[in-house]
Amino acid sequence: MSSPKAGKDIQNLIAIMAALRTPQTGCPWDLEQSFETIAPYTIEEAYEVIDAIERGDMVDLKDELGDLLLQVVFYARIAEEAQLFAFPDVVEAITKKLIRRHPHVFGDLNAHSPQEVKMLWDDIKAQEKAERRTARKAAGYVDSEASKSVLAGVPEALPALTRAEKIQSKASKVGFDWNDPLLVLDKIEEETAEIKDAMASGSKAEITEEVGDLLFAVVNLARHLKVDPEQALRLANSKFTKRFNYIEAELDVKNKPIKNATLDEMEALWHEAKTRV
Repeated sequence: MSSPKAGKDIQNLIAIMAALRTPQTGCPWDLEQSFETIAPYTIEEAYEVIDAIERGDMVDLKDELGDLLLQVVFYARIAEEAQLFAFPDVVEAITKKLIRRHPHVFGDLNAHSPQEVKMLWDDIKAQEKAERRTARKAAGYVDSEASKSVLAGVPEALPALTRAEKIQSKASKVGFDWNDPLLVLDKIEEETAEIKDAMASGSKAEITEEVGDLLFAVVNLARHLKVDPEQALRLANSKFTKRFNYIEAELDVKNKPIKNATLDEMEALWHEAKTRV
């Protein structure tokens, strides 16, 4: 249960946001914002939360979570001004969803493993999707044919690797999937060969398409191996950065600018870095 102080702190935050958005007396920058202009900041703040977690920096994590919470309060304030909904409605919606999606905790159903919970969630989400479609129709929204697809509900704004994994997972639920990771490896080899053909053709559009197909196949392999492709690539980026920084540091000790180093020198330091960082 939350403490009375937590509730008071939230109310203070909501009041501060309201003050920032008050015409004449508020902040010009905050007053100028809309759902659309804030959206990029929301994505940025979410990544900063992930960055703090991966660095194990709990001081930064506390601050970054506050920044992410501010995004929710900001959106809710803009919606309240437009008489769409308000912060309490957001809290009510997620509270109901948590209770509805955990009947094994708040109801009389049983789920003794994460796998059983996932099966419950799939059924509940299907019911929610049907109810949401009815509610949207009553509100005057017209669903497109694409919104009725098995693949609907995967936001286009997601990072491409994450979106690819979610699209593949949805297709997998209706049986459209490889049944063996080794078959996905075969597909990766096939896509690599097609890139070579595209390179021979010299067509930029064809090369781009084939590289995309290769990346999509690699995400498929990661999914079959139960590896988060986005996290795997972030770890690879971090590893590369650390090793490249080692090369720079070692060259700096020798008073040699990296732009003056030969590929052989950098390669030797790279292999050295692999044993140290």
